Amino acid sequence: MTRHKIQFAVLVLGLAWFGSRGIASELPRLKVSDNRRFLVTETGQPFFWLGDTAWALFHRLNREEVVRYLDNRAAKGFTVIQAVALAELGGLQTPNPYGHCPLVDNDPTRPDVKEGPDNDYWDHVDFVIREANQRGLYVGFLPTWGDKWNKKWGVGPEIFTPQNAEVYGEWLGRRYRNAGIVWILGGDRPVENDRHREIIRATARGLRRGDGGAHLITFHPMGGQSSAQYFHNEEWLDFNMRQNGHELGFTGRYDQTRQDYDRTPVKPVLDGEPVYEDHPVSFAPDKQGHTIAADVRRALYWDLFSGAFGHTYGHHSVWQMWAPGREPVNRPLMPWHEALDQPGANQMQHAKRLLLSRPFLSRIPDDSVIVPATFPSSVPGAGRYRLVATRDTEGSYAMVYVPVGRPFRVRMDVIRGSTVRAWWFSPRDGRAHLIGEYPNSNQKEFRPPELGEYTDWVLVLDDVERNYPPPGQLR
Repeated sequence: MTRHKIQFAVLVLGLAWFGSRGIASELPRLKVSDNRRFLVTETGQPFFWLGDTAWALFHRLNREEVVRYLDNRAAKGFTVIQAVALAELGGLQTPNPYGHCPLVDNDPTRPDVKEGPDNDYWDHVDFVIREANQRGLYVGFLPTWGDKWNKKWGVGPEIFTPQNAEVYGEWLGRRYRNAGIVWILGGDRPVENDRHREIIRATARGLRRGDGGAHLITFHPMGGQSSAQYFHNEEWLDFNMRQNGHELGFTGRYDQTRQDYDRTPVKPVLDGEPVYEDHPVSFAPDKQGHTIAADVRRALYWDLFSGAFGHTYGHHSVWQMWAPGREPVNRPLMPWHEALDQPGANQMQHAKRLLLSRPFLSRIPDDSVIVPATFPSSVPGAGRYRLVATRDTEGSYAMVYVPVGRPFRVRMDVIRGSTVRAWWFSPRDGRAHLIGEYPNSNQKEFRPPELGEYTDWVLVLDDVERNYPPPGQLR
């Protein structure tokens, strides 16, 4: 055995006992669906990923604040909280609210773990995960932010090698083997060379060894990119994650979700970081201002109707847990605790209820439902006004997202039954309005109840014989 292998084995054995102190969750384990398009529970029930980016949650909030945050997100229908163990903003050197840092001498093979409960950084991480799981929330757990292995952006320092990344991954896997989590590798930094790739692979190997394959693994890329660009064919990558990022237009960003959906081998796809609410548009607030709820709603339905199995919301103040006295990143408009109740955060759950009110695991993207206008720049549209459609493979329902109040035509024959029941569903308040019933023939024009901007709607077409409840109403 080489000296390097001996050192590696000693590190693994030396850390193994720490993992036995892990936490347990009663949440069902998650897996990829049989058709490879969605996530389901271990009993096969559809799982709708409605995530929130709380990147600095472990690092910046005390326990009272953690409970306040988690109660809010659980009440709003979120199902996943995305947070980082070794945080981006001073995550190695700046202590958490209790004065603790995560590592000894910034060494990933030496997590700073002390005997007894509630007296080190990882005890606080345990508390956050336990409280989240008790509220039905999974944690999308990032072992580290990317500037710890690539300091192209951020402050670093770079502390990871392929060797210590595998040790750290195994330690995390053992500690959180029984928790309700999903592993998210990466963290908004470029994968530029073989060394970077091997650090990610090594982390995945360690996690798999530590948790015995109990949890799904994905990768969070840079803006406008996808995990598929780097790791699509890797066996450890259970589903693709995109960062469509902080742009407002459909083309070149949100249309990429469909491109990942169409890749082979087939893997589920999710946008893990779309445009955030109250974020500077394209990072240029002096020229373009800040986003609003309508912007994050468009991203939500564009992604879902283009094939995503769920969606992640973000607020620009919440991801960094900004409050007066902290250094702001890119001009947050309000403290994190005020931002929790911005309108976009509450409106995300309407999409979850809408899609779960119809057969979920047979849903596919299909923009051919929409009949292009004489000028397709109008319908299906472009930029912020792009219409998108989804339906199920059985022809029992179809949906069209209309981001702007504008008449449009649809193909009625995507519904197999002889009579079609049509509804308007409001992404703003989650209410459904019956339009009427129509013979299933040819094409039909629909005119949204309100015309103009920021009055988005979803047209829902049902086979009458299926007798589905009003859109968004769960049986």
